[in-house]
Amino acid sequence: MCTGGTVGNQPDLTLAETFVDPTRITQSPTREHGYLDVLGPEDDEPVSLANRFMQSRLLAAIYERAWRPMFTRGFSYGGKSTLKAHTALMGEIAGRGDLKILDVACGPGLYTRELAAQLGDDGACIGLDLSGPMLRRAVRDNSAEHIDYIRGSAHALPFADATFDTVVCLAALYLIPNPEQAVRELCRVAGPGGQIVIFTSLRTPAASLPGVTGAMRIGGFRAFGREEVTGWLRAQGWTDIDQTLTGQGQFIRARREAALRIAT
Repeated sequence: MCTGGTVGNQPDLTLAETFVDPTRITQSPTREHGYLDVLGPEDDEPVSLANRFMQSRLLAAIYERAWRPMFTRGFSYGGKSTLKAHTALMGEIAGRGDLKILDVACGPGLYTRELAAQLGDDGACIGLDLSGPMLRRAVRDNSAEHIDYIRGSAHALPFADATFDTVVCLAALYLIPNPEQAVRELCRVAGPGGQIVIFTSLRTPAASLPGVTGAMRIGGFRAFGREEVTGWLRAQGWTDIDQTLTGQGQFIRARREAALRIAT
């Protein structure tokens, strides 16, 4: 059975340890506050204002009740089209049966728990994030059977090739310093017959307004062209791609036939 257990009030993390590939980490994993940490203290320093904010205890505390609803509406210019598209997509990709799911840049685990809600006995969902405060919140608020959390980098996922059936990165790619490398890693760890799901920003005329481009650059926030992220996926051999544009956001779902090989 591929289920997460607990020791006292904390996850026992055997599920997370099962998935980590020791050849892809540079130090022995440690157990921190209910999650598995495969990074060292030297990886703690954020590289932009946005990353500093995303790793703060303040955002972890307000993310679910305030930040995510406000940010989601912002993608739709205050409307609900992004929320509706997200709800429909999550209903389609939520794990069922014995699927293995990876939620990259999972934050406080809101999507992680939703993705894992219908998994069977041998199903598993791993949430990975760089932020310790976010992961502590995830362990506290969104732990469940079949779920474990790992502190790691989206630039170098600590998993073997073709490990997961579904790999998602929702509302985070625009904050990752090297998003193209992150997409390569999503592709690498997704198995034959698997799928990758991304929700991220879309470059619109609003992003070209005076001062907006500079503010985004300083803050570490990036808006992607319509063909940018899908182009990265195609370069890795993923050609069955659905894309839904909504306001300033885009939902991307890529599938790969079981016979296709990982691009190198």
